[in-house]
Amino acid sequence: MSLPATPALNQLAQETSPYLLAHKDNPVHWWPWGEEALEIAKKSNKPIMISIGYAACHWCHVMADESFADIDTAELMNEKFINIKVDREERPDIDHIYMSALSELGEQTGWPLTMFLTPEGKPYWGGTYFPKIQGDGRPSFKQALEFAETIFVKDKEAVEQNSESLTQLIAAERPKMMGPDISDDILLNMNQRLGDMMDGKHGGLRGAPKFPQYPIFNLLWRIGQRFNQDRAKTAVEALLGSVFQGGIYDHLGGGLARYATDEKWLVPHFEKMLSDNALMLELAINVYKEKKSPLLKQRIEEIINWLKRDMLTSEGAFATSQDADSEDEKGEFSEGKFYVWTTDEIKELLKDNFDFFAKHYDVTEAGNWQNVTILNRLKSFHWLSDEDEARLTKSRNILLSARNQRVKPNLDDKILADWNGMVITSLTLASDTFNNPEWRDLAIKAYSFIKNTMDTEEGLHHSYRLGKCSSPAIYNDYAQMTRAALSLYNSTGNKEYINDATRWTNALNENFWCEEFGGYFITGKNRNDVIIRGKTGADEATPNGNAVMISNLMALYLLTGEEEYKEKAKKIAQCFGNAIAKNIFAHVGLLAGSIDIIAAIHIVIIKTEKEDKVANEMIEMIKQAPVSGLVIQAIEQAEVLPKNTPIKDKKLSGDKTTAYICVGQTCLEPVTNVKDLISNLNKAKEA
Repeated sequence: MSLPATPALNQLAQETSPYLLAHKDNPVHWWPWGEEALEIAKKSNKPIMISIGYAACHWCHVMADESFADIDTAELMNEKFINIKVDREERPDIDHIYMSALSELGEQTGWPLTMFLTPEGKPYWGGTYFPKIQGDGRPSFKQALEFAETIFVKDKEAVEQNSESLTQLIAAERPKMMGPDISDDILLNMNQRLGDMMDGKHGGLRGAPKFPQYPIFNLLWRIGQRFNQDRAKTAVEALLGSVFQGGIYDHLGGGLARYATDEKWLVPHFEKMLSDNALMLELAINVYKEKKSPLLKQRIEEIINWLKRDMLTSEGAFATSQDADSEDEKGEFSEGKFYVWTTDEIKELLKDNFDFFAKHYDVTEAGNWQNVTILNRLKSFHWLSDEDEARLTKSRNILLSARNQRVKPNLDDKILADWNGMVITSLTLASDTFNNPEWRDLAIKAYSFIKNTMDTEEGLHHSYRLGKCSSPAIYNDYAQMTRAALSLYNSTGNKEYINDATRWTNALNENFWCEEFGGYFITGKNRNDVIIRGKTGADEATPNGNAVMISNLMALYLLTGEEEYKEKAKKIAQCFGNAIAKNIFAHVGLLAGSIDIIAAIHIVIIKTEKEDKVANEMIEMIKQAPVSGLVIQAIEQAEVLPKNTPIKDKKLSGDKTTAYICVGQTCLEPVTNVKDLISNLNKAKEA
């Protein structure tokens, strides 16, 4: 009996992901990830070659041009393998499984991810980028294909044993015992250890490449505020200064690239990711609220302008990324072409202002990267006078107008629920901090699209494009959209956002919660196309969904009085205790979230009437206060306060509008005016 033939056509044409569609004309017989592809692999008894990347990834493009577009390579792939192409942003759960497997193999991780699987989808070998021609210690991609197929055919028993062992290693962690509660002592110790890792000269963590590492620096900022630790705060300020003055930042159009390849923050891989910009925007706002830096103020405005100009979709939500590579006048694509300048180009455009601009933006005849210039202010770090900054702004606008005539990098315009949740939170915070209702409107419009279009009868979805929702939501989607809802409630007082946050959290508890050990699985219980569901507390470039949910659950507990929320928050922190002990630096998000277990700051304003001027003044002051992680609740005096929380039984003081600030289980004395409220907030930061 003969086995069914492998379909001879590339199967990606009906997908919605721009990354997958970019490969629809490859001679490779690509399949999208799914049960159909896995079934074909089983029936044909062929190994699977899975290639995972994303639209803005430079080396993904290189490997596609070198190998996937090559007919000879494609013929080898088609003959020996079932080939599956995955957009890591569309299926982060799949990416997590096989990236974890590569890590367990002791290999360097990154994208493109190239893994070889048994027909059942279990990994047995892999790597990242494989060149077309062997070199620099790397086998060629053809050599990798031949090796992977040879060991699968000639040593099936060993492949089966190894793939089974590897799958067990990456399965959801099953702790032998619950970890201890995270304490202030642990946080202070972490502050010391992280401080010792800082690059005192260039900012950020020592070494190269350099990533902004939001989870680490968010923790440092929260530690700095809680314990009044200047060293921690200074490290965060140094990071933001270097990132926002370095070449990793787009000084003309706003927004920052994913990372810098060097230790000075000069040379980026030029892709711009929505998630990185949303998170660094939030961090910049939190620091600005305390430091009032003009640099941070300008960068916050520029990033939001970039979001509005380049990333806002027709649906009112935000696109995923801008490509690293762009097209030149010859129709050829190269990395960074859109962003870099020759000295002659700048001279011609700026004329008499050239010398002044060149002095402050590192423009020299030789260039600072491959004979061209990446604009940066690392050598002109300090903020200038208003007059000089205005002069530089005028020059930047001239260059931006000229740059807009170039062919823009491709936009991955799919809409991701979790990344949009991050942007919604940051825009809401920016609106509150700068009293800019337009930014809140942007947040609400994006939020409404996710809620009304991507949350269906089947539940929340992860991705949307071309009128279609794809991929059921993972835990991060629920976590970040819940956080967005809570942020909008803080900002507007609209209780509908609490209803949304409660509904999404309850769905997460029902479908993702690990009853045996606590914590949330990455995928829901009804997902059938993954070999494991996976559970992790480790951060990636973004905070871990379990870490985000600690803060969400504590906020919901304070707002509703439901003890279950608080107990789940505690259990999340405990269930990853062993993992934290093994690698505390990978779990900084859990440490930051645990601050809200130890000392959540809950501010309740009891109003004397529905439209209360004093209450409104208090709320506006609180929104701009230099304190992170606040839960703000304004209620009318007739409302019943939540039971089981520190604010139960609180009342008006002297028949006046009254504010209570509670830290953990302890409430400060009631206050009835803005001045005393500010004083109590300063006490609460370190309580």
